[in-house]
Amino acid sequence: MTDKEFEERVKTRQLEMQAVSKALGVLSSDASHDLFSKTFNFAQEAMSVTSERREQASKLLSDEASRLHSPHLAALATRVRLDAFTKVKKAIDDLISQLLQDKADEIKHKDFCTDELNTNQLQTEEKDRQKSDLEAKIEDLTMNIEALAKAIANLKAEIGDLQVQLKRAGEDRESQNKEFQQLVTEQRQTQKMLQAALDILGEFYGKSMLQQEPAGPPPPAGFKSYKKNAQSGGVMSMITQIIEDAKAMEAEAIKAESDSQAAYETLVKETNASINEKARDIANKSGTKAKLEVDLVEAKKSHDETVIELTSLANYKAELHTSCDYVIKNFDIRQKGRDEEVEALRQAKAILSGAKFDAFLQEKI
Repeated sequence: MTDKEFEERVKTRQLEMQAVSKALGVLSSDASHDLFSKTFNFAQEAMSVTSERREQASKLLSDEASRLHSPHLAALATRVRLDAFTKVKKAIDDLISQLLQDKADEIKHKDFCTDELNTNQLQTEEKDRQKSDLEAKIEDLTMNIEALAKAIANLKAEIGDLQVQLKRAGEDRESQNKEFQQLVTEQRQTQKMLQAALDILGEFYGKSMLQQEPAGPPPPAGFKSYKKNAQSGGVMSMITQIIEDAKAMEAEAIKAESDSQAAYETLVKETNASINEKARDIANKSGTKAKLEVDLVEAKKSHDETVIELTSLANYKAELHTSCDYVIKNFDIRQKGRDEEVEALRQAKAILSGAKFDAFLQEKI
């Protein structure tokens, strides 16, 4: 509807300019100039001719104003009929000045609209890229923070497991050491006890004593001679063997205890080293995570600001379209129309200054 109305307005304006030009031709014909140049004796006749041409021009403008529904032509028709030529010419000059000013203003407004729309588009594209980059950065930071948090949690869990293992290893080592102490004590007590028994037997069955026959009278009838028990050597050998076995068991237990203690110390050293390494890793990852969290906060803040700027740009773009779409779309037509109006007014002024009305009417036909 706006485009249709604009076309009708342009068409009406062109017809209006034609009517004005023709009306001014009536007023500015050579006959009018001849009449104006007459002496005072012919003033009454000149005034009569001028009045007649005024009526013709006014009627023409009135007809065109009615046909085109132009208030400007209607007003001008009245002024042609009532005002002096100088006033009409001034009105034409004023209207030309106004049209030229409107044209300049519209050019300025159109240039402003074009520049602002282009700038808005460029800024919007830039902010869209910033928004996309920030969203990708936020996603990447979030993933890295989550990965670091998971890694830190795993390291803490591993440290906890190592500490539990170390505690259990310490408890096992303590239990093993108690068993070792008890075993060694028992073996040593066994050795001591067996050695005491062996010493007693050895003293009783000593060679110096066992190889001598007892002194005194021979044994009575029915008694055998007192001699060394044939099994005593086997018993003592067995006791000796048991003592050696106990010593060997003690030595084996001591070696096993030493090996267990060395293994435990190695385990403690390696476990503590692993715990310390994991603790340092946790500290490093925690520092990195804290930095990333700061970056994430800043990225989210920048993203929010960018979204606000994009909203502002979108609102300004809507305002520009409201103010500029009609001007940009119809700029060439409106400029051409104003140029034609200005040209028509200049012709009208020229007609007032000396054009022939008859020729003007012939041009209309």
